[in-house]
Amino acid sequence: MVSLVWKVVVFGILAAGSQGSLPQPRSHRRVSTGRYDLSADLESVEAQSEKGFQEVRRGGERSVQLQRGARKNADIYLRHEGLRDDAATRTNCKNRPIDLVFIIDSSRSVRPVEFKKAKEFLQDMVDSLVIGRDATRVGLVNYASTVKIEFLLNTFFDKSSVKQALGQVEPLASGTMTGMAIRTAMEKAFTKEAGARSASMNIAKVAIIVTDGRPQDKVEEVSATARASGIEMYAVGVDRADMASLKLMASQPHDDHVFYVETYGVIEKLTSKFRETLCGLDPCDQGHNCQHICVNSGDSYICKCHPGYILNPDKKTCSRADACTQGHDCQHICVNSRDSYVCQCRTGYVLNTDKKTCARSDPCSQGHDCQHICVNSDASYMCKCEVGYVLNPDKKTCSRSDACSQGHDCQHICVNSGSSYVCKCRLGYSLNMDRKTCSRLDACIQGHDCQHICINNGVSYNCKCRVGYILNSDQKTCSQEMRSEISEDACMCEAQIVFQKKVQSAIQELTRKISELSDKVNDIEGAFQH
Repeated sequence: MVSLVWKVVVFGILAAGSQGSLPQPRSHRRVSTGRYDLSADLESVEAQSEKGFQEVRRGGERSVQLQRGARKNADIYLRHEGLRDDAATRTNCKNRPIDLVFIIDSSRSVRPVEFKKAKEFLQDMVDSLVIGRDATRVGLVNYASTVKIEFLLNTFFDKSSVKQALGQVEPLASGTMTGMAIRTAMEKAFTKEAGARSASMNIAKVAIIVTDGRPQDKVEEVSATARASGIEMYAVGVDRADMASLKLMASQPHDDHVFYVETYGVIEKLTSKFRETLCGLDPCDQGHNCQHICVNSGDSYICKCHPGYILNPDKKTCSRADACTQGHDCQHICVNSRDSYVCQCRTGYVLNTDKKTCARSDPCSQGHDCQHICVNSDASYMCKCEVGYVLNPDKKTCSRSDACSQGHDCQHICVNSGSSYVCKCRLGYSLNMDRKTCSRLDACIQGHDCQHICINNGVSYNCKCRVGYILNSDQKTCSQEMRSEISEDACMCEAQIVFQKKVQSAIQELTRKISELSDKVNDIEGAFQH
């Protein structure tokens, strides 16, 4: 109870001071607007604050009422005289000195106009802080697939310079190496050489990460190391940001350190949240009438509801809501379940162990009715047959196919062989080593039975005899030529006999050629029939 009252009293004292500071001695506080001498009224405010402080030390309940009255009177009076307005109060909050490093994502997915919005968000946050060598120091780490330290904690010590430097930052426009950026900030930005103050000074170290994507490297281990080193981690996700990754980066409790907005266009919604966090003001601690949850909002607060409820028009009470319509983190389908919801996946996908994201399923492993082979096809499957078979019209069963009719790569002749085929060549050709193409044969080289001379004739060969010999009727062997026989009188019996022999030899040769031609025709016809 004492700590709560102490926070209230300190807030009241700050409200009475200039720029959020503690009241100064009377001789240095006299202010004139040209119409009123305000010294007496400010002294009255100071007196009430001092009285409230004494009451706190005694632990009396009356201290809260006195302090609230002092704070209210000071606010009303200063607003009336034009010395304070809400914007000025927000801008000049007396935040606790911190070493603050922004880690901003400038990968390719962040468009120029969005990056500008992100920089304006950071500038607004800086605008609400007291910047100085002995106050808050600010550094900036810019990252994509590479990391660039734009400026360190000891680079600038005034607000305008920090805001100007933020405005001049250019996007790196590539990947999203968030883990590398966190490690760089921890090892190079939060060091004594970079301007970070020692732990003995009790200066908080705060890192605020702004990203719109899923990290392309691991962030869990390096974030845990950063937190263990004393860095308080805040994660701001925009649009496509991965909530699971944000939680891996941020400090606990996640409700206070993980934030998400739909677009960079509305990121300024988070300014007041960070302002109250960094300024140390907590209006909810001063008392509220929210039914469920009180959320700080600048100098005041707003009410929110537990999951499964929506805020009523009175902005205080809550009613049960459709959980899915209130926002969910299901990758595919959100299904209401009492006060909460469950996630489901579209057809062809299965729910991962995180119960939120989905992975493409393997339909074939889920069971199928293919006779031979099941092949995944998007969200379903299709059947195929083994070699030598064709798919039947039912698209499930298979029948043995004519391998050659299904298509082949034989140069000459395709011959079915079981469930496949073999290639053959036409007469006068031989099959090459690739078992597909054919080359013309040299019949004489392949072997012949000519007694004297073998002569190729296309697909086969003929036999001939050397000079002085004639080919016998077997068309292979040779006999010596008898020239004297044809010199005799043609009317003599011997000449007639020689003539008859020559006629008979010519007839035999013609018969042989006809027989060979017939055999070739039969071979060709047989090859095509197979």
